[in-house]
Amino acid sequence: MTTETFTPVDAAFDDLLEIDAATADLLFREARTVNTFVDEAVPDEKIQAAYDLVRWGPTALNTLPLRLFIVRDAAARARLTEHLGDGNKAKTLAAPLTIVAAADPNFHEHLAVLAPHMEGARERFDAAGEEMRGGMARTSALIQVGYFIVGLRAAGLHVGPMGGFDAAGVDAEFFAENGWKSLIVLNVGTPAGEGASHPRQTRLRFDEVSLTV
Repeated sequence: MTTETFTPVDAAFDDLLEIDAATADLLFREARTVNTFVDEAVPDEKIQAAYDLVRWGPTALNTLPLRLFIVRDAAARARLTEHLGDGNKAKTLAAPLTIVAAADPNFHEHLAVLAPHMEGARERFDAAGEEMRGGMARTSALIQVGYFIVGLRAAGLHVGPMGGFDAAGVDAEFFAENGWKSLIVLNVGTPAGEGASHPRQTRLRFDEVSLTV
């Protein structure tokens, strides 16, 4: 296991990528988790552009269970912040835009459109019950969250993903009617400059995370 505190960017395999180095930097190598943002509005069009790109990423049976609760209203932001951990409250109140990424256990209602080849899928998932659907929705929605963060970066935005909140409280506060289940909170915008991110930490090497048989 490496003991380095910082992993220098290694472009040794760039020639094996199907994207150029600048795109690799934008999406991954230069992108950072951001804690403080400039006071600049985030256009709806950029959020939609990010989603419209990443909705093509694979999910189980093409269920697409990710749901986005986009918080712009100041009163709604204050209500949301009440359910966040103390360390996440101030930066969320100050962020230009906050999105609660959630999973929809009622994804099966859309299967006639999303998976028309699966005859009777909606009825089978309905009979399977919410617990089964909830687990399936959570897995695919979390995969979609990863896509979405990269999509936001592709749209020129920066993201501060956060756990550290009372998910049940958020669900009761905002999702009592639609049944969505909150997964992660994302602050979105443009970095405020020096100090907007913590110093970059090390990354594990491929040989430290892989086994080949």
